[in-house]
Amino acid sequence: MTEAVAQPDGAVRSTGQRGDRLATGFLVLPGVIWLAILFLAPLVIIGVISVGSLDASGRVTLANPSLANYLEALNPEFLPALGRSLYYAGVTTVLSLGIGYPVAYWISRYGGRRKILLLVLVMLPFWTSYLIRTYAWMIILRDNGVVNSLLRSVGLIDDPIRILNTDISVILGMTYGFLPFAILPLFVSIDRLDFSLVQAARDLYASGRGAFLHVTLPLTMPGIVAAGLLTFIPALGDYVTPDILGGAETTTIANIVQVIFTSGRDWPYGSALGFLLMAVTIAGTLLALRSLRREVVGAPA
Repeated sequence: MTEAVAQPDGAVRSTGQRGDRLATGFLVLPGVIWLAILFLAPLVIIGVISVGSLDASGRVTLANPSLANYLEALNPEFLPALGRSLYYAGVTTVLSLGIGYPVAYWISRYGGRRKILLLVLVMLPFWTSYLIRTYAWMIILRDNGVVNSLLRSVGLIDDPIRILNTDISVILGMTYGFLPFAILPLFVSIDRLDFSLVQAARDLYASGRGAFLHVTLPLTMPGIVAAGLLTFIPALGDYVTPDILGGAETTTIANIVQVIFTSGRDWPYGSALGFLLMAVTIAGTLLALRSLRREVVGAPA
């Protein structure tokens, strides 16, 4: 039974509501602890390391903390790599949304009893190592790989086409790798859509294209934004695909950070560069959410 309790300020609060808040707090607590240990704590450690330096023996020291690593990380020579990272992530996001939306729409509308099976098939690549799948693309795209062999067998080419170690190979590999990140939130958004609204638009003589543009697309915009963010953010930090499928001309900012940490062993410098990359990602995400606030949360931009 819910009991009302009078407060000194004259307000009346329900003990049941207070208990619901406590229960909700206990349910959220494990997730908060998990994020604090595995997300916030590593960020704090990297943040502390980023203001340190290397001593004569190559070890990280915090004897003289400074922002010198951040100033060095702002070197204009990194701008081409950063621009290439943004380009790859942007194109990958657009392709993933363009491919994922029809797939998610078809599964939601026509999957029927096989929806779960189709979603399992979408997630099936996650059951294999991302590294192995990327190496598989290298076999497919190399000069004597599957693509060139097929084109030769049908007589379309005489000499192999250079696909590997190009922008195309990197974008193909990243789109394949991150496509499920786009399909799943799109499916959730489309599956929750009340299709009677679409039917009502058709009854009011809207064309199929008009009903999609003015009903389906706006109502599924939160799923599109979520899918875009879930694709763009990991694509921006991906260094495996450009490293394996790309060459020297496809180096991204994530590749540079990886080399600084592994080969250069300069953890303070790598931490500062990584923090700047994270800052760019967060800033871009906030700008995207601000510009799409009306569609996402229904508030004026």
